[in-house]
Amino acid sequence: QVQLVESGGGLVQAGGSLRLSCAASGIIFSLSAMAWYRQTPGKQRELVADITRSGSADYEASVKGRFTISRDNTKNMMYLQMNSLKPEDTAVYYCNRFGNTWFPWGQGTQVTVSS
Repeated sequence: QVQLVESGGGLVQAGGSLRLSCAASGIIFSLSAMAWYRQTPGKQRELVADITRSGSADYEASVKGRFTISRDNTKNMMYLQMNSLKPEDTAVYYCNRFGNTWFPWGQGTQVTVSS
């Protein structure tokens, strides 16, 4: 069964850093373009960053220069290094396939940035 498990969230002050991890199982991870998404109450889930199976990355404008997405296909892991965090980055962060179809969503990991 497909399983996506996010971890690494927490409480940080503005300007701080966090590193999120996504562990994938039940999929051929190395063949999937992947992405990080985030969601806050009352808002649609939004794309944060995506990464091809070979490691090419793209970012939403609001996080470009601050976040770095990466993956380790040998470990079926994906990461999101978040630096210079802002209060508006506060959200539940999820990992999943990049595209118009998705695997079952995991529980996500909460990121809270205080001002």
